[in-house]
Amino acid sequence: MSNKLHFIFISTLTCVFTLLGCNSEDQSPDASKPETTSEVPSGPIDNTGGNAPTAGHGGKIIHLGNTTIGSFQVMATRDVGLIVAGKDAPIDVTLTPVPGSTISASAVRFWIGTKDAVGSMKAKSEIENPAEPNRWHTHADVPNPIPVGSMLWVEIESDTGEKVTCSFDLKS
Repeated sequence: MSNKLHFIFISTLTCVFTLLGCNSEDQSPDASKPETTSEVPSGPIDNTGGNAPTAGHGGKIIHLGNTTIGSFQVMATRDVGLIVAGKDAPIDVTLTPVPGSTISASAVRFWIGTKDAVGSMKAKSEIENPAEPNRWHTHADVPNPIPVGSMLWVEIESDTGEKVTCSFDLKS
């Protein structure tokens, strides 16, 4: 009987720690494990050199830019840190309909790499926080090797079925 309780206890702890993993407050890389893959170092904390606002993971973010595409005003950010080949990068995109538009996004996909997405994995994002229904989040896979000139690509599929694509410099 005590073996069953021990198994349930360990299983429960494993599930709890797995669920908490993405929301960990310490997002810093382990200094005892140097990366040997291709890396693109992060840029300034924000565009003004000051402190950036808090991201969904509780850390600082890098503003990648703002643009208007199709029926949406788009703002992209990523968590501060290295873009490392073969790893992932937490990305957030905030979509605001242009004034007068009634179109909404039905799907938002991100990838890091080239426009044709060769060697990249498109990641479908989701609304992570219901209190922020315009902010779409995912962890985009970084290709290995990272293609020269790689950017963050955002594909927005509207509720009418139209797809529009834009890109942002990764601020490396």
